[in-house]
Amino acid sequence: MTEEPLRPADGAATFCATLVDEWARAGVTHACIAPGSRSTPIALALAAEERIAVSVHHDERSAAFAALGLGLVLGRPAVVVTTSGTAAVELHPAIVEAHQSRVPLIAVTADRPPELHGVGAAQTVDQEHLFGGACRHNVAPGVADWAVRHTWRSLADRCVREAIGVGADGAPGPVHANLAFREPLLGEVLAVPTGRRRGAPWHGPLPAPAQVGAAAAPLRGSRPGDEIVRLARSARGVVVAGRGAAAHRLELGRLGWPVLADPRSGLAAGAGGRGLPLIAHADPVLRVEAFAAQHRPEVILRLGEPPASRVVNEWLAASGAPEVVVAPGWNDPGRAAARFAAGFTVAPGRPPTGWAESWRSADNEAANALVAELRRIGGFSEPAVARAVIESAAPGSTLVVSSSMPIRDVEWYTRRRDDIAVLANRGANGIDGVVSTAVGVALSGRRTIALVGDLAFLHDSTALLALARRDVDLVVVVIDNDGGGIFSFLGQAEALGPDRFEQLFGTPHGADPAAVAAAFGLAVSEAANVTELRRALGASGPRVSVVRSERGANVEVHRRLNQAVAKALTPAAD
Repeated sequence: MTEEPLRPADGAATFCATLVDEWARAGVTHACIAPGSRSTPIALALAAEERIAVSVHHDERSAAFAALGLGLVLGRPAVVVTTSGTAAVELHPAIVEAHQSRVPLIAVTADRPPELHGVGAAQTVDQEHLFGGACRHNVAPGVADWAVRHTWRSLADRCVREAIGVGADGAPGPVHANLAFREPLLGEVLAVPTGRRRGAPWHGPLPAPAQVGAAAAPLRGSRPGDEIVRLARSARGVVVAGRGAAAHRLELGRLGWPVLADPRSGLAAGAGGRGLPLIAHADPVLRVEAFAAQHRPEVILRLGEPPASRVVNEWLAASGAPEVVVAPGWNDPGRAAARFAAGFTVAPGRPPTGWAESWRSADNEAANALVAELRRIGGFSEPAVARAVIESAAPGSTLVVSSSMPIRDVEWYTRRRDDIAVLANRGANGIDGVVSTAVGVALSGRRTIALVGDLAFLHDSTALLALARRDVDLVVVVIDNDGGGIFSFLGQAEALGPDRFEQLFGTPHGADPAAVAAAFGLAVSEAANVTELRRALGASGPRVSVVRSERGANVEVHRRLNQAVAKALTPAAD
């Protein structure tokens, strides 16, 4: 082994090269780096590693969400790197989302050495445990110490293991490595500590990455003592299927219960509607009071995260049926779970006669009513945009949908496809970082579509920096209604006067998303109909397509669609 280096900078460079080599051995393939000086040793080590693709992001917050997007589709953590000070703080929103959505991520923040803390040194803040309880694991080894170089590979390997959920916590999520560096920051890499034979990770084999869009670990409970629940097919049960539910496709087919499927579930009904009794329009269907009352379940099986629909969630809670929850963590916002389970099996027997068929018939009627009413309405409404995006996405595409109205329009008014992946940052349900998340997904090499509102687009506009230069296939579809469209559906819209509502909730911004995108050098188009949107979706390279909308008209479109479904189902419900 090489003797202790004479220059501390060489020790730091060798330390960082060791971490990066071990991360590559453990399956890390991407790093998102925000420019900075103090992070020079780790940035250079990543850039020199051919097994890791490096992308540079001008904004730390955007870099973190890009790393989140990579973690979503790869099932392995991407590394995000920042310099010290408030640059490190900018990672917090993405780390919270990674924590609550259980997405693997390694956040590396460069830090000043101990002697510069508490003395007014520039860009120096308290960065240890900066992100509170959101991180699965925190490590702050201090300035690289050659005497403990035998620990460096273990430190790096554990970061990956904790991030993918095979460490002490047992659930995927973010890991924080706070690395202190002294000047000078440019050093020479000496002989790194020897790794395991044949490029193996330090602590042994790691599980295979999760599938695109699935939970980053097997869908299971994470509480001690969880058991496999045996479900009776003969019960009038319903399944609420969220992200990760596709892993249970075969069991759900044997169960035979109607499956209220979130677009992120990865489930589809199959050719001609045969096979899985999948319900794609649960929200408008359950707005029909007679149908909702006649179809109260006797048992509820929840797989993964809950849907966005308040109507569905309130109907489930009001049913009083016992709920079996098969989901990572304590996923029970309604506090109605009768039992948490690690999985389920299906008992012999037959489903209740006509139970699944009545649900499937209602879903088909709803789908037909929606198509007919959208045709009568004409124009290019927000639900029509959501339908067009889902219908036009090429097989193998990944769709990243913003929270607020876009995810609801996709959930309520579109069919389910299992040949595309639908992702959304629904852990914390914020609109921030969604364009950057889509950039991260696209950096993985996937054909990517982002469907966002204008506020989400403008809020994350730094994601557009240098996007035109990236070798990615990404189209960002922006629905521009000049403000916060979702608030027009809430009680505030009726309870407040128009001026006060616009001031506090409508929040018109007056910005033109098309002009913003053009200012960043991106290809821009405007779509006024399905044909124009399909043309934009079929192009290649990074681009933005803007669809104009009006908030008041959008509320009316939703009202008419739900009324059309109610009219179609009322005879069957009487």
